[in-house]
Amino acid sequence: MSQSLSKLYIHAIFHVKNNECLIQPEDEKELYAYMGGTIKISKSIPIVINGTENHIHILCIMSKNISLSALLEDIKTNSSRWIKTFGPHYREFAWQGGYAGYSVSQSKVDVVKKYIENQKEHHNKQSFKEEYIRFLKENGVEYNDDYLWT
Repeated sequence: MSQSLSKLYIHAIFHVKNNECLIQPEDEKELYAYMGGTIKISKSIPIVINGTENHIHILCIMSKNISLSALLEDIKTNSSRWIKTFGPHYREFAWQGGYAGYSVSQSKVDVVKKYIENQKEHHNKQSFKEEYIRFLKENGVEYNDDYLWT
């Protein structure tokens, strides 16, 4: 083949470090837009970004020219640096070092998109930890409880 082609849908989740500096509701839309811009710079395509005060979900089409770890490192590093310019509340803002990333079938994109769009309603019924562990189990991802939340 003379051409490299791909369409990789990725659902990524990451959390604020130690729940110490939470995202303020009035800053969410700007933060998500900034993250979307970072995704575009990587030649990836953001579909939906949403979350709560302590974590983020991203659904995007990942560029064939970047790894998942590099894409998420760019998003987390740049957004952490950027949000610190919002004032004293964010002085100590940081994301946890890890993340979860899952492939999404074309047939499930709308389901995942709707799930991400309804994060606040969903978390009225289920904590982030419960959600995260459920995703790990549903996707067959092995993990060690000793390192999951540090």
